[in-house]
Amino acid sequence: MYIKKLKIGNVELKNNILLAPMAGVTDLSFRKICKKYGEPGLVCTEMISSKGLFYNDKKTEQFLKLNEEKRPIAIQIFGSDPEIMGKAVKIVEKYADIIDINMGCPAPKVVKNGDGSKLLLNLELISKIVKEAVKNTEKPITVKIRKGWNDENIVAVQAAKIIEEAGAKAITVHGRTREQYYSGQVDLDIIKEVKKEVKIPVIGNGDIKSAKDAIKMFEYTGVDGIMIGRGILGEPWEMKNIITELQGNKEIIEKTPKEKFEIIKEHIELEIQEKGEYVGIREMRKHICWYLKNLKDSSKVKQIINQLETKEEVINTLDNYFKTL
Repeated sequence: MYIKKLKIGNVELKNNILLAPMAGVTDLSFRKICKKYGEPGLVCTEMISSKGLFYNDKKTEQFLKLNEEKRPIAIQIFGSDPEIMGKAVKIVEKYADIIDINMGCPAPKVVKNGDGSKLLLNLELISKIVKEAVKNTEKPITVKIRKGWNDENIVAVQAAKIIEEAGAKAITVHGRTREQYYSGQVDLDIIKEVKKEVKIPVIGNGDIKSAKDAIKMFEYTGVDGIMIGRGILGEPWEMKNIITELQGNKEIIEKTPKEKFEIIKEHIELEIQEKGEYVGIREMRKHICWYLKNLKDSSKVKQIINQLETKEEVINTLDNYFKTL
């Protein structure tokens, strides 16, 4: 009833449950874990600077590592210079199945340059960016937006129409303003309005942590798909559980402590393969803290993990902790 294949341009997704791009989170290793245990229809990279791509920044190029990753994959780029965005599209098109443009990021370091959600204050520029992106590739262009900049600037419907007219193949709407960041309730009414006003697929985003939340989003707004982000941190398998429930199957899989430990070890290995032990272990600290949330007496072990620097130390510490559960 809710789960279906979703076509975005010439790309068909096996289901309409998407993994949200999250800065500092959705790297190659996390995407692989989510693909294996969560089975989303689409995963997306962390957002990549169009200027970094344009000026051949080596650090930026690291985001394009898609080694042995299952398709389809969306690559998300951000920027506010139409010409540079067009060039960035040309660079990433050989890696991506879908190219997503970020017009929703609320981070100060992004908006201070006029990027991310700051674009919601300049609808004319939004049109230019999307047209330039579409002109430079045969791959489907999608756009992720927010409700607006603040309560005085609610522009999601207007922006969505402009984005569709400019040639984008789908829109994701996060039902909060930039001013809200992630506080308060997600506004389902604005997502519903966008869905009514455009013909291309609309993806609903915000506060989806369970099948109940997903059903509410689907039923109230009529969206074509949903995007899940922070709701599955530390529990990537919950995406699969949500899909299962939406298909009418009530047999939800609860991971045992032993199974969680095995997934954490797998995630650590993937992170180290991608980034080396020094960086990989530091990157894994936040993930391990998310994996351990709500587990008995986990606060002390989290503090210890955040000080450790080697794989051996981390695995031994986790092994000792999980034996107590």
